[in-house]
Amino acid sequence: MVTPLSFWLFRCIRSLLFLLPAETSHEWGLKGLELLRRWHLLWLIRPRIAPLPVRVLGLAFPNPVGLAAGLDKNADYLDALGALGFGFIEVGTVTPKPQPGNPTPRLFRLAQERAIINRMGFNNLGVDHLVENLKRRRYRGIVGVNIGKNLTTPVEDAAQDYLACLRAVYAVADYVVVNLSSPNTPGLRALQFGEPLARLLRLLKDEQQALMQATKRRVPLLLKVAPDLSEAEVREIARTVLRESVDGVIATNTTLSRAGVEHSPQGNEAGGLSGAPLTQASTTVLYHLWDATSGRLPLIGVGGIMQGADAAQKGEAGASLVQLYSGFIYRGPTLIRECVRALKALRHSP
Repeated sequence: MVTPLSFWLFRCIRSLLFLLPAETSHEWGLKGLELLRRWHLLWLIRPRIAPLPVRVLGLAFPNPVGLAAGLDKNADYLDALGALGFGFIEVGTVTPKPQPGNPTPRLFRLAQERAIINRMGFNNLGVDHLVENLKRRRYRGIVGVNIGKNLTTPVEDAAQDYLACLRAVYAVADYVVVNLSSPNTPGLRALQFGEPLARLLRLLKDEQQALMQATKRRVPLLLKVAPDLSEAEVREIARTVLRESVDGVIATNTTLSRAGVEHSPQGNEAGGLSGAPLTQASTTVLYHLWDATSGRLPLIGVGGIMQGADAAQKGEAGASLVQLYSGFIYRGPTLIRECVRALKALRHSP
C-alpha cells in the first residue's frame, strides 16, 4: 500500500518543529496550520477520512474522533483544526479572566516515551476573547468548551467562576465541560469528590436549566475526571453525576503518575503526564465509569490514544466518542483516519 503524501509531509514538518522547545513548537505549529488554511493548502496534510456518523448527547457527530481541550485554549485556531477531519473540537480550558499560567518552561516533550508533561496552569486570554472567536468561526462542526477557575479564585469560591464561564459560553458552545481534574491548579482536584462536587454540579445544572429556558437551546454539561482515581473513587463520582443528572463524563485528564517515564531525563518534571504511558490507566477509569453507571451515561474516552487500536480499546471500555491530544502531536492527522477506521471496524464486529 502506498503511504499517502500527507503522512510524509507531516513527518517532515514535525521533525523541524521538534528541533524547537516544546511550547515554541506548539505555537508555531498552530500558526503554520492557520497559514495553510488561509492559503487553501491544508489538503496537503489532511488525509481522506470516511464519515462515521454517530449521535451522542443529542448531537450529530460526523465521526466519533475529536480533539481534546488544551491544544487550542482560546479558539484562535478552530477553523484550521476543524478542517483536518476531526468529528468535533474541544477548546479551552478557559477561565473568566485572562491569566498567564505558570512560569516557563512548562511544557516538556518526552519523545522516546511518546509522552508530554505539562504544567501550563490554565493559561488563556479569558472567556470574552474565546466567545468572540467562537462567534466569528467558520467551522460548522461540533465545538465543546472546557471551563475552569482562575488561579486567584479561592477553591471555596470556584463555583462562581464556573457559573460565569457557563453563562458566557452557553450561546456559542455545543457542549460544556467542567474541568475539575487538572493537576496544575492548586486544590482543584479536591472538588471532584463528595459534597463539594455535588454542590458545584447542582449549581451548574440549575444554571443550565435557566439558560435553556431563556435561550430555548439545550447545551449538554459534562464532567472531566482524573486518571489518578481508585475504583471506589470512580464509583463515588459516578453516583454523584447520576444523581445530579450530569449529561456525560470525559475520562481522563493527565496523570500525576510517572510510571513509564521514570528513566526519562525530563520524567521528573512537575505537571500532568499525557501520551502513551497514560493509555491503560485512563482506559481503566473509563471502564469503571461505564460499569458504575451501567452504560447509562455518555462517556468520552481520552488519554494515551496513539494508534487506532487504542481508540478501539476505549470504545470497548464504554466510550461513545474519543479524543486525541498527545497522539495527534506525535502522529498528526493520519491518526484521525486510523482511529475512525478502528472504531468503524469495532462497530461492525460481531
